[in-house]
Amino acid sequence: MAVTHRWGSPDSTQLVAAHLAGDARAFQELVARYRGRLLNFVHRMIGDRERAEDLVQEAFVRVHRHLHRFDPAKKFSTWIYTIASNLAKNELRNRSRSPLVFYQSLRPPGEEDQRPLQFEDSSSRPDDMFTNRYLREMVDATVATLPPHHRQVFVMRELEGRSYQEIAELARCNLGTVKSRLNRARHAFAERIAPYLD
Repeated sequence: MAVTHRWGSPDSTQLVAAHLAGDARAFQELVARYRGRLLNFVHRMIGDRERAEDLVQEAFVRVHRHLHRFDPAKKFSTWIYTIASNLAKNELRNRSRSPLVFYQSLRPPGEEDQRPLQFEDSSSRPDDMFTNRYLREMVDATVATLPPHHRQVFVMRELEGRSYQEIAELARCNLGTVKSRLNRARHAFAERIAPYLD
């Protein structure tokens, strides 16, 4: 009987345990659950969709190979995002140029809204949707000029709505550093996008 039938909607730690116990479908469920989110995350870090797909595939290969080392006391999502993030950072390090694509928020500094930033609303009129797409392209171009460690915390905070604590764990730095990087990135982003908004 499949793991999803035994538990209804199992959490990731239960799926890991089921996989290690020999249920092949459990790992397929982990892939289905995380692939889309990881692909968006890595794509925003490196700006290359095809290469992002390769890196996410590599991340799952590594997860499969080292799943027996996963500590069930920790969050699986943090572990898998760390693996994908490290692969993306290595990719950027190995490039002679870094056409990074990250989305930044136009929210006022200090606003604590946890919801991810949305550029498009399906109920918008066509001209509004065009404007939003144009804004997204403008943002992509602007954030490509920011340092990678600033972009990393921005995408996790502004697009994925992650907490400061989660970002600190994934970026392997303390909360003060996360907030400092966000503030610097917001300031630089605001300065660099201003000419496009006039």
